[in-house]
Amino acid sequence: MPVAGTWNLSISTPVGRIGAVVELREREGLLTGVARGADEEVPLSDITLTGDRLTWKQAITKPLRLNLAFDVRVDGDTLQGTSRAGRLPSSKVTGERRSQPIRRT
Repeated sequence: MPVAGTWNLSISTPVGRIGAVVELREREGLLTGVARGADEEVPLSDITLTGDRLTWKQAITKPLRLNLAFDVRVDGDTLQGTSRAGRLPSSKVTGERRSQPIRRT
């Protein structure tokens, strides 16, 4: 299942809903990516796709310094699952793949 593309995420945390954008790229069978949100861009690490299950890690500094671990299931152009920061409770994650802009020639 291809997961490459740009994903709009919504993360329901104890302090409110947070929006983020994740860009995933696939090259020679290897997934790489970055996440953008709260005025920062961070690289994704340990990206793994097994069937429809996608996992990755990322470190953020805003609004707090946290190491996050994501575990989501991808279904076409949507995803849902959880994000966890250490011992804190899991936060619900939902997302939609952005449509590619139409290229005019």
